[in-house]
Amino acid sequence: MSFVKKNGWGILLCFIIAVLAWLLGNKFPIAGGPVIAIIAGMVITIFIKEKGKLESGIKYTSKKILQYAVILLGFGLNLQVILQTGKQSLPIILSTVTVSLVIAYVLHRVIHIPEKISILIGVGSSICGGSAIAATAPVIDADDEEVAQAISVIFFFNVLAAVLFPAFGTMLEFSRTSGEAFGIFAGTAINDTSSVTAAASTWDSMYGLRSATLDKAVTVKLTRTLIIIPITLALAFLWARKAENAGAEKVSMKKVFPFFILFFVGASVVTTIAVSMGVSAEVFAPLKDLSKFFIIMAMAAIGLNTNIVKLIKNGGKPILMGMACWAGITLVSLAMQHVLGIW
Repeated sequence: MSFVKKNGWGILLCFIIAVLAWLLGNKFPIAGGPVIAIIAGMVITIFIKEKGKLESGIKYTSKKILQYAVILLGFGLNLQVILQTGKQSLPIILSTVTVSLVIAYVLHRVIHIPEKISILIGVGSSICGGSAIAATAPVIDADDEEVAQAISVIFFFNVLAAVLFPAFGTMLEFSRTSGEAFGIFAGTAINDTSSVTAAASTWDSMYGLRSATLDKAVTVKLTRTLIIIPITLALAFLWARKAENAGAEKVSMKKVFPFFILFFVGASVVTTIAVSMGVSAEVFAPLKDLSKFFIIMAMAAIGLNTNIVKLIKNGGKPILMGMACWAGITLVSLAMQHVLGIW
């Protein structure tokens, strides 16, 4: 009862914003629920002079519910299917992830973009947009404004990719009788699942491929999602070492270890075993939907804790980084497909 009294009003506000954002996101999939929620939160918070009873629940939603969302995300991953069909795309995925992280690191050092924002943009660009940011933020203890900044940058280039990539694929003369080449391109070079789906579906519609491109792109995208695991574990280790080098007391790995990632892996294993025993993957669909809704709730909370004026004022360099990561990922994806004979 004390939990409800302490956090109830803040969680309820985030829930209401999330419901509206979910409905609008389904109607406008290129924008997506998470982005709509974070923008709504930033606008609403302008009119809330004193958060009072809302503050604790908003903080709980932006931290804990965000982690629950990542755990539930695991129920959407059948590891067996991903390993079988993702082998072809794995070299491309590893290459694009590497180049994005390198670009983010170099720009962080050269033009002095804050470290946590650089990590979030690098990881979000290379892995899976909002989901990767959701998994990484607790590990590096990023605040809500840093998460909002990264999400805003990722969203901008998601929309560009969803709109431009089908025309780009036509210009590059990707196969119009098979969805393989464009599916891999979309799955490796577009950040967020909503935009991957939008671009792949557009290609299917343009060339009458039913869902061939979409199926390929989503499988590749799910394979990319697994990279969350080594990235978050590596960041937890590096963050602990950094704290020690800065003169802090010895940091226990138990304290910084992202245990929610273990539950994410466990959820994936449960789905994989259940499907292999004949359980329909559709059984886990409600949990996948709940994961998406929790992410939208968390983005609403992050928006409510974000100063939109400050966000716009500090947005120039992060957008430059997002553009550089996006361009690097796109070029490397195309180059690797050419080397592997896919395109």
